[in-house]
Amino acid sequence: MANKPSLLSTLPTNPPAQFLKDITDGFSETQMLGEGAFGTVYKGILQDGQPIAVKKLAENAPVAPEKQFKIGVGNLMAMQHPNIVRILGYCREPQRKVIEQSGRYIIVDVVESLLYYEYVPNGNLEKYISDASASRPDWKTCFEIIKGICQGLRYLHKEMDRPIVHLDLHPTNILLDENMVPKITDFGLSRLFGEEQTRINTINVVGKKGYMAPEYLYRGEISTRSDIYSLGLVIMEIITGKNSSSSDKDMSARDFVRETWTDEHIASKHSALDAVSLQEVRTCIEIGLKCVDIDQNKRPSIVEIVDKLNGRHAH
Repeated sequence: MANKPSLLSTLPTNPPAQFLKDITDGFSETQMLGEGAFGTVYKGILQDGQPIAVKKLAENAPVAPEKQFKIGVGNLMAMQHPNIVRILGYCREPQRKVIEQSGRYIIVDVVESLLYYEYVPNGNLEKYISDASASRPDWKTCFEIIKGICQGLRYLHKEMDRPIVHLDLHPTNILLDENMVPKITDFGLSRLFGEEQTRINTINVVGKKGYMAPEYLYRGEISTRSDIYSLGLVIMEIITGKNSSSSDKDMSARDFVRETWTDEHIASKHSALDAVSLQEVRTCIEIGLKCVDIDQNKRPSIVEIVDKLNGRHAH
């Protein structure tokens, strides 16, 4: 936390779009950190060398009217939790742009919307958890990552005035800091863009559909239980190193874990683990399988999950 004052001291209170453009080298590809359902994220370097992340919302992103957007971002900026990426601010400015229309060039006003966040240095979870990854963490770290993700989700679901349903939880939306502490990002999009639009945009992001709960994907039903389904797939992916959204055609991630991850398999895959750690693996598998129950009413709540991970039993 020591770098927070210097981070904020060289960041203007309400930076103009040009400032954010300059620190990202003109939103250059070399500064690009990733792309999401509503825009592209770039690394920006402040005057004192401190990095921040700048999200440039896509021009066709269905951004809410100014007042609603300002309130929505203000609420998100007030959120502070060790397992949530902190939003530092936003900028919305009209930009004059030349476009071609019916063979003629015309000048139009386009509102450019930018959000800026704390920079999380170790990138996203996806690159660490594949079995093929050379940087795959040991079980102790994996277990702490699982617990951290669950703590962050509990904050969104239970510690706000009204629950924030993430709607787009998957490994690329979970970032890791220098100590491998997980931080959930891209939360609260439904507050800025509307729930139905969030669903449509998420469906259109290649490969992320597989993390969406069936009742949300097919019927547009939204509840915290949708996030629990996604969480279950993320937990099983961390444990198995197998991508949940591209499972074998004839075997879903759920069935793969249920059929393959027997006690014998766990013991052989994690032969170096002691009895306590093996029990942690079993507990996480049990939680993961319950989370992806097709019947959403049978999925555990995030409070029950956190209690179970901490060795307590919620009643």
